[in-house]
Amino acid sequence: MWIDKLADGVVRVQTPIGPRYVMPSFVQRVYLLWMFRNFPILPHAVLSRRQQRMIDHMCAEQRFASMAYSDGIDEAPVIGTVERRPVIGSEQLPPRRPVASEGSRGLAAEVRQQP
Repeated sequence: MWIDKLADGVVRVQTPIGPRYVMPSFVQRVYLLWMFRNFPILPHAVLSRRQQRMIDHMCAEQRFASMAYSDGIDEAPVIGTVERRPVIGSEQLPPRRPVASEGSRGLAAEVRQQP
């Protein structure tokens, strides 16, 4: 299994328009096998800056593999999956409740004074 991934493995990148399969170089495959040694799926945000740059560079090169099934030929082994979710704009949060003024008693003071 590891030998197959090392020989001709691909990386699946989940994008908003669907999965893309990137063909890394041999050296990149070695590094990616180490990177995905514990988890088969990693969000892009948890990767180190170096790892993020490598994934971004591989996607920018557009060395995508076609993973269509044809006449019983299985797809190439997937080394791991990187989830690249689109950045969602900051949604409007509901307004916060006003802070109690200094003149009003706090909840703890009210509890202590109840009989």
